[in-house]
Amino acid sequence: MKLIDKTIVAKKMPIRLVRNTILKGLFFLATTFGLLVLGILLYRIFTQGIGYLDWDFFQNFASRRPEEAGIKAALIGSIWLMLVVAPVALLLGLGTAIYLEEYAKKNWFTSFIKLNISNLAGVPSIIFGLLGLTIFVRALALERSVLAAGLTMSLLVLPVIIVAAQEAIRSVPRELREASYGMGATKWQTIVRVVLPAAIPGILTGSILALSRAVGETAPLVVVGIPMFIAFLPKTVFDTFTVLPMQIYNWTSRPQEEFQSVAAAGILVLLFLLIFMNSIAVFIRNKFQKRY
Repeated sequence: MKLIDKTIVAKKMPIRLVRNTILKGLFFLATTFGLLVLGILLYRIFTQGIGYLDWDFFQNFASRRPEEAGIKAALIGSIWLMLVVAPVALLLGLGTAIYLEEYAKKNWFTSFIKLNISNLAGVPSIIFGLLGLTIFVRALALERSVLAAGLTMSLLVLPVIIVAAQEAIRSVPRELREASYGMGATKWQTIVRVVLPAAIPGILTGSILALSRAVGETAPLVVVGIPMFIAFLPKTVFDTFTVLPMQIYNWTSRPQEEFQSVAAAGILVLLFLLIFMNSIAVFIRNKFQKRY
């Protein structure tokens, strides 16, 4: 039986080569355009903000004078926010993923829950802000506190962490589980000692990327009512605070031209913070990905 007609293949080959060349050129142009825009943006931010990055910028609170404006309250506020978001989102996200993948029955209801969690990962962030405003700020009367904002941001990143953890747990080879059961281990022992150590690179990588999103998001905090300008530090999770994106938004909305450069310096700090967190994710993935 003749499966390949070499005459037809030879006849269509020039068209395929031309189509391949055109698509390769389009992909190259798309990549070049993205890198060009990114390069211009970074050059603009660096040239504007690098002159304001000194020790006083990190030590001063926000001020109405651009030469005295600092990022101390916003930077400490972002750290407070992550101290709430990280444990809440990681514990709830990992627990949900373990239950759905290891304990929940495989029926239409479980599939319905998984489908809705996946859809929640694509919901606009401002919707989570409205949810946080209704539940945490008004119903639970937490006001504009670190706890209210942290729980709101936890809801925002929770679907991403659940989906990433589910994928990581699902990718663990079934043979590892069967070998553990064959040695007499219980289901919980198998999860703790076999499944989670094998899935930890994917879980931590997805979680850190989700937490990086929580650091840079502004819309939910605007809806919750987090102030843009404060000159004190929070002492408990029930105190009012501000964060880096809100402070940068405040500076960019001011009419004085000098505040644009101060905002660029704030963007540089936020950029370095995000690069640091993403670097941790890459390091963890590279360190553990060949473990099994």
